[in-house]
Amino acid sequence: MSDVRGCNLPEDLYYLVEKHVWAKPMEDGTLRVGMTAVAAKLAGSNLAGVTVKAKNIGQEVAQGKSVATVESSKFVGPVPAPVTGVLLRGNEKLASDPNIVSRDPYGEGWIAEIKPANWEADKGSLSTGAEGIAAYQAKLEADNISC
Repeated sequence: MSDVRGCNLPEDLYYLVEKHVWAKPMEDGTLRVGMTAVAAKLAGSNLAGVTVKAKNIGQEVAQGKSVATVESSKFVGPVPAPVTGVLLRGNEKLASDPNIVSRDPYGEGWIAEIKPANWEADKGSLSTGAEGIAAYQAKLEADNISC
């Protein structure tokens, strides 16, 4: 886990840096998707809700298009898909405890699972490893964001 401007960023995830979302490949070929600690900080510490778009379950969602909506006292906005793929399910735990996204963004606070349409092609547009952390650091510095 790297600390960038006070934000925890695991090196083993794939980031869509501009949108502050991550993807984690699972053993069955699906991707677990969530918001970064940066996104959680920007949304605010008291989330009112995280809602996966039920109408999109079983449907293909394009990279950058919304798979969920996050609401807090200071923010309402989308959680974009880091890759194109079929939205399989949302994290049911978020209905009763949306703030798990802030407390554990890379573990229990995941938001959705996606079956990627073409992981090999899409992962090239994501940042990961030391290069991903460097790209994220540059983004945070350019936007003057700290956690």
